[in-house]
Amino acid sequence: MPDLNKLLSKFNKKERKLLELLVEKIISFKWRGLNIKKLKGHQDIYRVRKGNLRIIFRTKNKIIFILAIERRTEKTYKI
Repeated sequence: MPDLNKLLSKFNKKERKLLELLVEKIISFKWRGLNIKKLKGHQDIYRVRKGNLRIIFRTKNKIIFILAIERRTEKTYKI
């Protein structure tokens, strides 16, 4: 699993604050109000969308693994 600080380092301060809030909600399973969708072809990989920002994560036995935090591009969903 990539280091969260390293993933967040490529974003500006405003985006980083928003992403930290989203990650906290994901990890605490407070998904109500989040735009979460399961990725096609995967059983346990989801994405959260907020504007052009994406957080891709995996759930396994009630444990969350953050796989990627990126801006939306054609390469965003290539896992």
